[in-house]
Order: sequence, then structure tokens, then C-alpha cells
Amino acid sequence: MHQRTRRKAGMDSSANRRHGATRLRGVNPFRVMLVFNRAAELERQGRKIVHMEAGEPDFATAGTIREAAKRALDAGLTQYTQAPGIPELRDALVVHYRERHGLELPRERILITLGASGGLAILSHLLLRPGAGVLLTDPSYPCYRNLVRLAGAEAQLMPIGVEEDFQPSPALLERHRRNHTAGLWLASPGNPTGTVIPRRQLREISDWADAAGAHLLLDETYHGLHYVDDMPSILEINPGAFVVNSFSKYFGMTGWRLGWIVVPEDQVEAANILAQNLFISPSSFAQHAALEAFAPASREVFEQRRAAFRERRDYLAAELSALGMLLPREIQGAFYAYANISVFSHDSEAFCTQMLEEHGVAITPGTDFGEINGNEYVRMAFTTGMEDLKLGVERLRRALA
Repeated sequence: MHQRTRRKAGMDSSANRRHGATRLRGVNPFRVMLVFNRAAELERQGRKIVHMEAGEPDFATAGTIREAAKRALDAGLTQYTQAPGIPELRDALVVHYRERHGLELPRERILITLGASGGLAILSHLLLRPGAGVLLTDPSYPCYRNLVRLAGAEAQLMPIGVEEDFQPSPALLERHRRNHTAGLWLASPGNPTGTVIPRRQLREISDWADAAGAHLLLDETYHGLHYVDDMPSILEINPGAFVVNSFSKYFGMTGWRLGWIVVPEDQVEAANILAQNLFISPSSFAQHAALEAFAPASREVFEQRRAAFRERRDYLAAELSALGMLLPREIQGAFYAYANISVFSHDSEAFCTQMLEEHGVAITPGTDFGEINGNEYVRMAFTTGMEDLKLGVERLRRALA
């Protein structure tokens, strides 16, 4: 009897391991981190590496925010906070949406999260059920499809190219919709493409989602780092949409791991329950530091940095085009150039390995962002200073000559 019990326990354990492996099937590694780690190894060997792989601003977090963090630590503000974040920061975001987008959002609809990644994790649990389908552009941020698959749902990839500026039309959405399609996840400005969905197109997409009975999630992480005059939030068009945003990019707080989501009023209670169980609360002192991100002195710093990114964008886009790489008509936001390298290679991973190992330029293969045409693309981040950016271009020019 004892042996049978042990045998059954062993079988159950094996079944549990198989179930866990099934959940991870189709979840890909984050290749940009593999490139980043290898670049760091080469630097430890004494080599000069030009970093164009990571989506992280090269500027340190603004001094006003760092000083606010010190004050919070000195005041002993290190305990748990409410799961959806401190009221003061959520109120600051209420004012942010009012001033930037003309919206009046109740504080309750805004939840502070552990970066945009933590927000996406909450939303994936909130919105997805096993077997549901979620439409995603290919290319797009890799964590979207990985989170969808971890929830047991299907990532329904829509191949999209430079001709469409990497953003979908209602016709494309309808062509890829299936009976079990339950949602649509998009980003504007997009990662890795740097393209923005214009207001009119955003309205058409929103109307399509409503007619299809699909939830609509917009990743607005790169708002603020845009180079177009009109940068609408989806909430201006569709108050019932779901939004994820971050303090990492425009606000320059990557390592602080702080973001936020906006959910409809009828989803507030469920989102709070998920936040409590998944994360307990965001970092306390980081939240108090982030309050300073909305001060005029901090905003002045952010705008100066946006101007620097615009200058880098203009330089890099011109140089890559001269090298023969195909880019979107205009890089409208974020800090990425998503370049077609098909005149040089049809294996972006081998191309990126060669550029790093032989020429000291770290860039990310398109296979990180697309499963269909990713082998013909690379993403180059202009998150490094102009001196290094020019060195990287010169090394690319010599390598491709």
C-alpha cells in the first residue's frame, strides 16, 4: 500500500511537471537580454562595445526624482502601500490625464504597477481565458505574445510591414479575426517600430473592436517620447479601453520598476484583487519619488532629453537609409529604428551575432519581435550618446562595405 501511494505521488509529480512545461511552450527567450549579457561579457574582456540593443535611456534618472527618493527613505517611507498605489501618485496621474488629454478619470480607475510589465501581467489575468484569441501585430513587443500564451490563450499574429507603417487597418483586423478572437493588443508609439497610430485610424480601430466584441488594450509606454504633434490616448476615443503605461521611458525611471494601468470602472475591483495577490504593492519609496516626475523642473529635463532623442533619430535614420536599409516613412516615437536588412542578410540572428562579435556593435535581431518576417529585420536603439552612435554607424559602414 505504501509503495502504491509513493508510485501515485511520483506520477502526480510528473504530470504536474508536464503541465508546467505545457504552459511554457511557445514562450520565447527575451533575445535582447541575451545580446545585452553577451555584450557585457565582451566589455569585461576589455572591448569597446557600442550599445544599440537595449530600450533604456542612457540618461540617469532626473536629479529631482532621485532627491525625492532620498527624502522618502530618510522619512522611513519603506512599508507596504495600498495595492493600487499611494493616493497621491494616482491623483497626480488624474491631473496628468486632465492636462495632457482633456480627460477626467476617477482615481479608482488608475492602478500603480511594477512597471508596465507588472501592468500587463495584471491585465493578462484580467482579460484572458484559456482558448481565447488575442490579435497582435507581428512585429510587436515580445512579452505580449508570451503573456498571452502563459494565460493559455492564443496569440493571433498579424504580419504587417513597412508599407502599412507597422500599424493595422480595420481591414487587416477583420482578415485575421477568428470566432474565438476576444481581444486586440496594440502599442502607439510602437516597439520595435517607432510608429504612431494616427487619431483617425485609432478611432476606426476602436469602432472595429466594439463591433467585433473584442476588448482593446493600448500600450502607451512611449507617450511623451513622440515626435508628432498629435499623440492621442485611446481613452480620448474609447473610455472603455484598457491602457498600460510606464515611468521607465519618458520619465527615465527604468530600474525603479514603476508603471500604471487604467481599467474601466466595472473592472476596478477585479484588478485590485489581482494586484493584491500578484504583487502586494508597488515599491513605496519609488512611488514617492515618482511624484516629483510631474513637477515643472522635472518636465523641463524630460523635454530636453526628448530633443536629444529627436536629434539622434534624425542622424541614425539618415545614415541607415544611406547604407541601404529600409525604414518606416518616419520614426514617430520611442527611440528605435526597425531596419530591414534583407539586402545584406536573411538571418537577423546571425547578422547581429556577427556585428557584435566581430565589430563591437550590439543590436537586437528582429526575431525577438516577429515570428514571421523577423529574420529580415533588426532593431537599433538610439539610446546611446551621439559620439557612440556615430562610432556604431562607422563600424556598421565598414562591416557592410
